[in-house]
This record gives sequence, C-alpha cells and structure tokens, in this order.
Amino acid sequence: MRGPVAVGVGALLVLVGLLWFLQGIGVVGGSAMTGSTTWAIIGPLVALLGAALVVRGRSGGSRS
Repeated sequence: MRGPVAVGVGALLVLVGLLWFLQGIGVVGGSAMTGSTTWAIIGPLVALLGAALVVRGRSGGSRS
C-alpha cells in the first residue's frame, strides 16, 4: 500500500479503533460492544496499526 491510499486507510483505522475503544470503556453506547473489555483492548491496537500506516504512507512507504 502506498502514499495516499495508506494514509487514508490508516486514518480510517485510527478513527475506527478510537470508536471501538470508547465503546469498550462505555463512553459511547448503543451496541453490544458497549462496556466490553475485549473492544477496549482491540480498539487501541487497531488505532496503533492505523497510525503506523499513516506514518508509512507519509514517509514514502516500502523500499523494494
């Protein structure tokens, strides 16, 4: 994945990860994920993966 695509996908993953974290800790309600420790753990991991994609996409990506 290169450049703008990696940045876009990464940004989306950061937002989704943040939402999952907030649902997991009970800040955002309205789903089966609310108050679930599983999502409080998975959310930040997904957000970190997204942040890594953003950094990689902005720095030029892979060197093949």
